[in-house]
Amino acid sequence: MATSLTIQNLTGKFELPWASTRNISCLLAVCRGLLFVQLLLTVAATSNAQEARLTLQALVTPSTVVLKDGHPVTFAIHAFVEFKSLAEAFPYIESQTQRWKGDVRLDAAARQRLGRTLVREAIESRVISMTDERPLELLITHTAQELKDAMARVKEPVPPGYEEAFLAVQQKWKHSLNCWSASPSIPARVLSNWYPIEEGIVLYGATYDSTEHFWQAVKYHPDVTVAELKDLLDALQKRDWKPWLARLDDDSQVYLPDAYALEFLRHNLVPERLRWFQEELDRQGLHPSDHVRQAQQRESAPFRFTAFEEKVLWGDLADLLHLVYQFSPDHSPDGDALRQRLGKSHFDAIYLGERRMPFISEEFRSLMLEIWKVKYLQTPRFREVIASIPMEIRLEHFLNDGDSPDIPIPIYVGYLNQIRGLARGKGD
Repeated sequence: MATSLTIQNLTGKFELPWASTRNISCLLAVCRGLLFVQLLLTVAATSNAQEARLTLQALVTPSTVVLKDGHPVTFAIHAFVEFKSLAEAFPYIESQTQRWKGDVRLDAAARQRLGRTLVREAIESRVISMTDERPLELLITHTAQELKDAMARVKEPVPPGYEEAFLAVQQKWKHSLNCWSASPSIPARVLSNWYPIEEGIVLYGATYDSTEHFWQAVKYHPDVTVAELKDLLDALQKRDWKPWLARLDDDSQVYLPDAYALEFLRHNLVPERLRWFQEELDRQGLHPSDHVRQAQQRESAPFRFTAFEEKVLWGDLADLLHLVYQFSPDHSPDGDALRQRLGKSHFDAIYLGERRMPFISEEFRSLMLEIWKVKYLQTPRFREVIASIPMEIRLEHFLNDGDSPDIPIPIYVGYLNQIRGLARGKGD
């Protein structure tokens, strides 16, 4: 049966003649679908508007959860202990100041310093986000007085040192450049170890795609093969790591100086993560007899591995093996069996030519300065870039991957500023 359908919208009425009952049903279904889509778009627009309305007041309010694309922008303490809001971080910080109750080496003043240090770390990680620039933009585009005024309006409880930490972070980043691979600043990206070097860089007799490729490759002895790594991963997966980690956690003099390293170990010694390393090694299509350091060098074709893969696969795996060796006990005459096995695979140190350097050592850290002299002093295009950055701007490197155990961030940025000074000078 044919009939007509009258539809009314905001602009008036219109008729669809000769519309059958079936057509009307289909049309109504389409209309309902369009209304649902419009509802979704409205919700999305509202969400986007709320995200875009991040203010300085919201940033300093502890309970604020910063959203981007509808998802919380997380931040971290020690890189791996993640939070959605500063208020969520406060109980964790308090719990850390109350740890090791029977340790007389931690007096009240030391516990207060620890709390303030963690507050500062949480705030800086909240502000210097790898996925959202708005918190940093808000902080550096307001004055210190405006920040103090916003703090004064906060009605929620805050821990000691909260205002001082926000002001210190603001003061630091008003005069600093964060040098990392995804920086909006081109010079800052160039100053990242991840920056790809099209022509390659020759370091200690081999060519690498970037300084990151060298830094991670050198953590493997030249004799270590892919098959050897897989065997070590099998051994790691057969062990219960909870008692081992608990021993490290229970000693404040072990945990506090190396908190990032121990949280890194906790994160990477879970079965899922160890399986991931195995799967990634399989995915790379490497032969079991391939030598790991050589595989990361540039030979026939450039960029066999991305800088990201260098860090999260080769770098994290090497760090894991070196740290397990470093923190394993050697009390019995025969020592820890796994530690001995790691030692035989040369994860007891860094080997470079005739040099043998402990993994956590000033000698190994200073190797970073040596390779930067090649990149920034002997390569004219990179020397020009780093020398062009005014000395009034402090070169920094702050990422949520924390304070790397192989080279702590303060030492890393110290070298970075030192090499800039050399590049701007007449001599090397």
